[in-house]
Amino acid sequence: MKTTVSANSFAKIILFGEHSVVYGHPAIALPLYSVNVTATIIPAESGQWIRSRYFDGQIAQLGENLLGIKRLIAWILTDLNQTSSSFTIQIESKIPAERGMGSSAATAVAITRALYKYFDKTITRDTLLQIANVEEQVTHGNPSGIDTATVSSEYPIWFVKHQENEQIAFNLTSDYLVIADSGIKGKTSEAVNLIADNLITDANEMQPLIDDLGKIALQGKTALQQADSKLVGHLMTTSHHHLQQLGVSTPTLDKFVDLAIANGAYGAKLTGSGMGGCMIALVDSNKQAHELASVLQDAGATSTWIQSFKNYGHTTGDSDDNIS
Repeated sequence: MKTTVSANSFAKIILFGEHSVVYGHPAIALPLYSVNVTATIIPAESGQWIRSRYFDGQIAQLGENLLGIKRLIAWILTDLNQTSSSFTIQIESKIPAERGMGSSAATAVAITRALYKYFDKTITRDTLLQIANVEEQVTHGNPSGIDTATVSSEYPIWFVKHQENEQIAFNLTSDYLVIADSGIKGKTSEAVNLIADNLITDANEMQPLIDDLGKIALQGKTALQQADSKLVGHLMTTSHHHLQQLGVSTPTLDKFVDLAIANGAYGAKLTGSGMGGCMIALVDSNKQAHELASVLQDAGATSTWIQSFKNYGHTTGDSDDNIS
């Protein structure tokens, strides 16, 4: 008799490289350990079921909005020769959907890890990313891969599309990141298409912004290595101004950025595709992080999270010991 198993993944935020990563420039992304997804596989007498905040019923009856998850599960069961097995997948997620925090990718990674563990099969990280992208290709069309790479990682990553992602030296360990949800759903496809169109119609103005976002990621990598908080903050704010010019910020995100800087943050920016979603700000202490979170909540943030940088560069202890 099979026993119940669980597996986790994390939310993600992009520190540097939004949109420019689509065009071959590097990006730096961070997993958020306290904002996670857990997929639990429970033996069932018959049928294949899923329980989540979006759907509770038979996997075969998943609707169009969860087509990526449906295809992912079908792909895995076919690969493992388990299409007739009976089980229930229970998904518990702390990640808000459509906020640029990798909700769909994190769900896909957690489900993949859990199913392979349930059927006693090992899976390499490269294979994990390839399989999880089955869902992302349905949900997002042509994803860069940065979401799956980050939500499955225990470390900050340096990401270049179609190249191997790698852990980076992260010595900025005394600071804190404050994440604020604007309460507005991000519009990934719309934002990506807007920039693509603008690069055609107004290349002279838009292309330098994309190229400079790539250069900022390179500078950010060095600043993180050298623990230069002020430079990291400056680069974050500069990135936000570039993203404003590219047309993917919103008045709410701009307000949050201004409030963060006015309240002593080293820097702040939108994170993810924009047109909604979240803002991130870099501060120098736990006390300041909580004070800023309170200010942002008073200003309309629907949720806030605080991530200590001291955890980065140290393993969080992956309980999924079948991941090699």
